[in-house]
Amino acid sequence: MVEAVCQVGCDLVLTEKGVSDLAQHHFLKHNVSCIRRVRKSDSNRIALAVGATIVNRVEDLRESDVGTGCEEMRVDKIGDEYFTVLAPCKSPHACTILLRSPSKDIPNEVDWNLQDAMSVSRNVIMDPRLVPGGGAIEMVIGVGLAQAAKRGSMTPTKYGKEGMKESTITGVETGPFLAVAEAMEVIPRTLVQNAGGNAIRVLTKLRVSS
Repeated sequence: MVEAVCQVGCDLVLTEKGVSDLAQHHFLKHNVSCIRRVRKSDSNRIALAVGATIVNRVEDLRESDVGTGCEEMRVDKIGDEYFTVLAPCKSPHACTILLRSPSKDIPNEVDWNLQDAMSVSRNVIMDPRLVPGGGAIEMVIGVGLAQAAKRGSMTPTKYGKEGMKESTITGVETGPFLAVAEAMEVIPRTLVQNAGGNAIRVLTKLRVSS
């Protein structure tokens, strides 16, 4: 098995399982480094970074599966722990971000924020459309419902603004529309109050601009 691995010309072997002492001895004789018990998530990232292909059986190993995109493997000591570093890579498609802190809470919080930021970046690249926040959507919906509830208001038809018709919402039917419209303004009103602004004045401007 060791001979089959060494014949493809690799000088670093990473495996998710263990490696016996005898296999390590033969790897050392062939000047091949071996890292065992690598997590599957780390294996996938390393394969992307160095351009390698993960092989489940030694019999299926080919020279084309060997990653040649990394120039150096070294072990660095950061603090009290040792880390294996694969760098520099010619065309890395994955990387590792190391977070350190005197407490466990700060790295966890930074990790969550980092995950959110990367997810937002990925979503913008895959689907470059943005929805305004800060209560903008709620304000537009609330203003639209309030206008629809006004007796005799003009609403556009399916033909656009050129074909206008009178609203058929009258009497007690306007109650639910006005209630939902008022409820929609809770979010922008709360944001304005938390920011220390004048909620009545700001909401009035938003109703006019919407």
